[in-house]
Amino acid sequence: MSTPAPASVLAPKPHYAALDGLRGVAAVMVVLFHMFEGSARDFQFHTDQIINHGYLSVDFFFMLSGFVIGYAYDDRWEKMNLWNFCKRRLVRLQPMVVMGMLLGGILFYFQGSEIFPNLAQTPVWKMLLVMTVGFTLLPVPVSLDVRGWSEMHPLNGPAWSLFFEYVANILYAMLIRKFTSRWLAVLVFLAGCALIHQCYTQGNNIGGWTLDAEQCRVGLTRLMFPFFGGLLLFRLCKPGRIRHGFWWCSLLLAGTLAAPHVGGAEHFRLNGLYDAFCIIVIFPVIVFLGASDIPGDISSRASRFLGNISYPLYIIHYPIVYLYLAWVHDAEVPLSRALPVAAGVLFLCIAVAYGCLKLYDEPVRAWLSKRVLKRRPPEPGA
Repeated sequence: MSTPAPASVLAPKPHYAALDGLRGVAAVMVVLFHMFEGSARDFQFHTDQIINHGYLSVDFFFMLSGFVIGYAYDDRWEKMNLWNFCKRRLVRLQPMVVMGMLLGGILFYFQGSEIFPNLAQTPVWKMLLVMTVGFTLLPVPVSLDVRGWSEMHPLNGPAWSLFFEYVANILYAMLIRKFTSRWLAVLVFLAGCALIHQCYTQGNNIGGWTLDAEQCRVGLTRLMFPFFGGLLLFRLCKPGRIRHGFWWCSLLLAGTLAAPHVGGAEHFRLNGLYDAFCIIVIFPVIVFLGASDIPGDISSRASRFLGNISYPLYIIHYPIVYLYLAWVHDAEVPLSRALPVAAGVLFLCIAVAYGCLKLYDEPVRAWLSKRVLKRRPPEPGA
């Protein structure tokens, strides 16, 4: 039995630039979704939420990740072992996890508001404990919920999806990479049935960020179909050649995420069927068309910028958005007056994300790549 080659022999592969850019489009949409939550009033059915289906950005991220993981690693396991794979993924993802938690800790006590019921009574030592645990991405129990929203990462809520991303990576590396395409299709079919049931029952595909049995089930159901569906899509579908694919896919993705609530409160299950249709049908089409894009000069530059900031933007935006949500709530600011501030918050999030990318993430990953992987810095989008 031959010994797997060191990680240094695994040279970066060319990128699907449009897919990187689409990740950035989804990241911008989820920032807008989280900001507009502050102006919503229907907390049961979310019928009045602007960018109503922005939460599906997470499901789109999962599908993109499955596709890209298959492309980056499916043919490399003769040259790579499990530990090599884990090191590569940790180098890619973990530095910004630390930065997101650090930013959440720094801004925590500035977010004082009635909408965060546990914040004012949280001692510094407890916040620091939650932040330290958050650096590892391990979820914290409800007893350590320092915010009051039952988040498994209360300093930086969206980190829950990174936790499930790690779960998917481990499942892929330890077991599912060995599945034939036929068995993978069976898994994806069963995961799709579970997803449809969840969406129909809830009336949406929201949830997964609380460390209890029910919400962990929701999170796993959200994860399994899109991630491994993306892997199956990579294995079965050879991308074509489509001009302006990035722009068409961006419009389709933004329109899908911005669509209003379907069915209203009386027929809320129709909204769940819409969510399931987006994840099972529309998202694979977008990923396939994006992988088929023939890049032009402008689209390449746009894709490169959006792709580079997509992960930093997603993982650092919520500590800043918490401040905005507290202001909107405490001052009872109407949406018309909040819009200019929301635009400024979006710009600030993008600026902070870009600064973190250039001043922290890229230098740290370059250093870790030399020390841990013994090679050049990892490809930015994998």
